[in-house]
Amino acid sequence: MRRSCWDSAAADRCWSSKRADTVDGPDLDQISARTIGHYDLYAERYRDGTLDHDVAQNIDALLTAIEGAAPFDILDFGCGPGRDLKSFVARGHRATGLDGAAQFCAMAREYSGCEVWQQDFLALDLPPARFDGVFANATLFHVPTHALPTVLRALHASLKPRGVLFCSNPRGANQEGYNGLRWGAYRELEHWRAFMQHAGFEEISHYYRPPGLPREQQPWLACVWRRVDV
Repeated sequence: MRRSCWDSAAADRCWSSKRADTVDGPDLDQISARTIGHYDLYAERYRDGTLDHDVAQNIDALLTAIEGAAPFDILDFGCGPGRDLKSFVARGHRATGLDGAAQFCAMAREYSGCEVWQQDFLALDLPPARFDGVFANATLFHVPTHALPTVLRALHASLKPRGVLFCSNPRGANQEGYNGLRWGAYRELEHWRAFMQHAGFEEISHYYRPPGLPREQQPWLACVWRRVDV
């Protein structure tokens, strides 16, 4: 599955009241197909509309939290058309993309020159202990609550010991449902903490975006997490 439109205000306004607390397997398949299908259909629009978005604050938050010497191996989880892959490479790192939308995967390979894997978020097949960092920028909120523990465990396993996961998501009062054809789950910090800690992560830091605005005008919650092994 792919990230929602990066228009954060619209994302917060448009979530549906449809609940998914008891989503089962067939519903997950439908959620995935509809969300990926939306991004395949509108891939060029998303590429053109987000190419100049500045997420340097988020990239910096990930990279500065990774221990050891660069260059790092980074998984751009939900890489879209490849904007952030290109940024990681420009900074001297080894970046791999992953996206569910075939159109985005093709665009990302051409734009960044990186290896890009086409995988549904709900059917991940990731190599173990491969990455120093996972960059999940505006992507994990597309995962239904019912499936989130499985996805987080897969990302945990793909990180090297003490590797770092960055995620940024539109926040809300722990609601989820369709925004048009796309599924979105809008969680507050404490809800994310419960899921992340259960999956084996400890919090490094968090902040709200865009910077410099009152909290009610900051619809994005960004968090940095470290893989821990008990």
